[in-house]
Amino acid sequence: MTDASETPVLDTFSSINLETTERCGLDANTLMLVRLAALAAVDARPASYLANLGAAVDSGVDVEQIQDVLVAVAPIIGTPRVLSASISIAEALGIAIAAAEDDDEDDDD
Repeated sequence: MTDASETPVLDTFSSINLETTERCGLDANTLMLVRLAALAAVDARPASYLANLGAAVDSGVDVEQIQDVLVAVAPIIGTPRVLSASISIAEALGIAIAAAEDDDEDDDD
């Protein structure tokens, strides 16, 4: 491998996300809602949601919009996938909150 990075996979995903964001004509909020819908459709794991939640929050996506997306895709992807997405999103949020709390504790030291 020619890249000396310690996180080549994460770096690749970051590059892909940046490239698609720059090439996409959707506004940031809509782009993130579409990505969340796609994650639900493929029954993504919590880590995939976690990788997108920061950008979603930064673009202004709120809980109501996430719920609306899941309601909108439910007839297409089915109840099991919507429930799985809901659980994965909740797990990703829990991981993000725990990480933020750890950062706060580290800053206090």
